[in-house]
Amino acid sequence: MTEQRNIKLTYSMHRKQPVVRIDFAWDPELVHQVKQLDHARWSRTMEAWYLPREHFVLHRFFELFRGKAWVDYEALKTDTKKPVDAESGAAKAPYNLRALKAALTPDRQKQLQSFKQWMVQKRYATNTINSYMHQLEIFFGYYANKEPESISHHDITRFNNDFILKNGLSATFQNQTVSALKLFYQKTQQRLLNIDEIERPLKSSPLPKVFSKPDLEKFFRVISNPKHKMAMMMIYSCGLRRSELINLKLEHLDSKRKTLSVINSKGKKDRMIPLSERTLHKLRTYYLEHRPKQYLIEGQYPGKALTASSLQKVFEKAMLKAEINKPYTIHCLRHSIATHLLENGTDLRYIQELLGHKSSVTTEIYTHVSTQSLQNIKNPFDELDL
Repeated sequence: MTEQRNIKLTYSMHRKQPVVRIDFAWDPELVHQVKQLDHARWSRTMEAWYLPREHFVLHRFFELFRGKAWVDYEALKTDTKKPVDAESGAAKAPYNLRALKAALTPDRQKQLQSFKQWMVQKRYATNTINSYMHQLEIFFGYYANKEPESISHHDITRFNNDFILKNGLSATFQNQTVSALKLFYQKTQQRLLNIDEIERPLKSSPLPKVFSKPDLEKFFRVISNPKHKMAMMMIYSCGLRRSELINLKLEHLDSKRKTLSVINSKGKKDRMIPLSERTLHKLRTYYLEHRPKQYLIEGQYPGKALTASSLQKVFEKAMLKAEINKPYTIHCLRHSIATHLLENGTDLRYIQELLGHKSSVTTEIYTHVSTQSLQNIKNPFDELDL
């Protein structure tokens, strides 16, 4: 009997815009169906498909998936018209970013822009700046009738309960809000909030998803475009993050020393990665055939980097073509090389350096997914005389 496939629809936010999030276990047929929807996109940060709210039509969704999957839309039935809480001065849910930003006074906007400029001067990562500004605009738009200096721990707890939790926003969103407020008050109000008094969500510790070697071979085998295959091979063989691959320039490769330099990566760190003989051979062949001008993997135009969305499409197409029905992402290629190295007996310290982890604790998570380590454990049940 075929197992029933399920799709769950929820309201969410993506890049500051309201969307309908589409969650389901990886299935090539369902992915194909989702792509039939105009404006449907894959989000790397959410690790899910989504549709902008203004382009979502429920009956169209039902028609598309009739007979193919059960559509759970309970989360979409919640009332979206909430009143304003006069006592707290807070604009109630749902999550309407435009309304919240419009509620910001000119003084508050100026204050936030000044804080943003300070973060830029301190060389905070662009993603961190954008994330913190997003959280602060929402928070102070929510409390538009309150001055920042009058905000209390009670207000932050109320925001968490009445806005974040009621809108089904993630634990990451909740933590980022606390972190953004902490930094904002430290630098602009000369006031140190006692963060310990603010409830943070418990951190989840999901195990990394790892390609089996047979799946990995199938995956690489179906990619016919040499440039696309080189991109995926580099992510796996060198343990690169997606952004590291995209920003990789020819000058970062040293053929004679057989090394690759990753410059200004996560945490503004550099690292050097040794290139295997096979990787080096494929790189030389690729270069002679394609002659990239600046970036190792260039996009549609010479001298321009491949975009993250293009890389994602390459990955999805290969997964469908290889008929790998597992919830892998591009980042799983990086997880996979770490796990496979560990299973081959490579020292954890080397794997830590290869991946650019600041702490060995981060690298140690791969010991939990190494099948070789698990298979070496002798189960006492096997010793029973039954």
